[in-house]
Amino acid sequence: MKMDYYDCIIVGGSYSGLSAAMALGRSLRNVLIIDDGKPCNATTPHSHNFITHDGKKPAEITAIAKQQVEQYKTVNFYTGFALKGTKLDDGFQIETKAGDIFKSKKMIFATGIRDVLPAITGFSACWGISVIHCPYCHGYEFRESKTAILSNGDMAFHFSQLIYNLTKDLTLITNGKSELTAEQTEKLQKNNISVIEKELAEVKHKEGYLEEVIFTDGSTIPLKALYVRLPFEQHSDIPALLGCEITDQGFIKVDAMQKTTVPGVFVCGDNSSFMRSVANAVSSGNMAGAAANRELCEAEF
Repeated sequence: MKMDYYDCIIVGGSYSGLSAAMALGRSLRNVLIIDDGKPCNATTPHSHNFITHDGKKPAEITAIAKQQVEQYKTVNFYTGFALKGTKLDDGFQIETKAGDIFKSKKMIFATGIRDVLPAITGFSACWGISVIHCPYCHGYEFRESKTAILSNGDMAFHFSQLIYNLTKDLTLITNGKSELTAEQTEKLQKNNISVIEKELAEVKHKEGYLEEVIFTDGSTIPLKALYVRLPFEQHSDIPALLGCEITDQGFIKVDAMQKTTVPGVFVCGDNSSFMRSVANAVSSGNMAGAAANRELCEAEF
C-alpha cells in the first residue's frame, strides 16, 4: 500500500475541488486531489450562466481548470475512488478503492451529490439535455418552447413562477393527485398553466432531446423541455461517517468559511448548497481552499 502525507487532501476534482486546489497551490501547500473522473454533469452538452465560459462543454471547462491547477507543482493528482476516511490524532487518512492510503492535516470534500432518477422509460437518456433541473443553467436555450414541469405542491408552484418568465407555453405535471393549494391552483389557471394529474410512463426522445411524454393511460403531449427537481443523495458517505452534520434537506452543514461540524474538514460545491451551479461550485471551492490554508497558517505560526 502506498502512503503519503499532505497538507490537504481534496476528494473530488471537478469545479469546486479544482478551485480549492488552486487556492492551496498558490499558498504553496502540498495537496492531493483524488477523483474518479465521473462528474454529475457528464451528459450535459453545454454549461451556461458561468461568466467567461458561457456555452462551453463542461469537460472543456474542467480541462482548462485542471491545466491551470497543474501549473502549481505542489498540487498532485490521483485517479481513483476514495472509499474510506478515518480521523487520526494528527489529521486524516483516506483509503482508495485500489487500496492506496494517503494522510493529510486537512480534508476538503468536493464530492457533489447523486441524483436519484425515477424509473420512467427514456428519462435517464434525456437527463441534463432536455430533462433539466435549473432554469438559470438551461432555461434560455428552451425559451418560448413547449415546456412542462414534473413536480407537485409548493416546489411545483415555485418552479412555475420561475419558468413562466421564460415560456408561456407551460404545463404542470403533478404525476398523481395534485398537492397544490386552492390559491396556488387558481393562480396557475389565471396564468393559463394547465395542471395534469396523470402519472408519467415514458419520455420519448431523439438522442436525448424530448419529442413527447406518454402517460400511463396512453395519452401524450408534445414537449421540448421538462423541468424536474429530483431527490438526491450524497455522492460520498465519508463526510457523514467522519461525523459531519447533515441538514434536513440532505446537504452537509457548513458555515460561511465552508467548515463542517468536524474540525479540519471542509466541503464545497453541490454537496453543501442548494445553488447547484458551476459559479457557486467555483466560489465555494475557493473559500474552502483559503479557509483550510488559514487554519494551517495559524497552526504553524
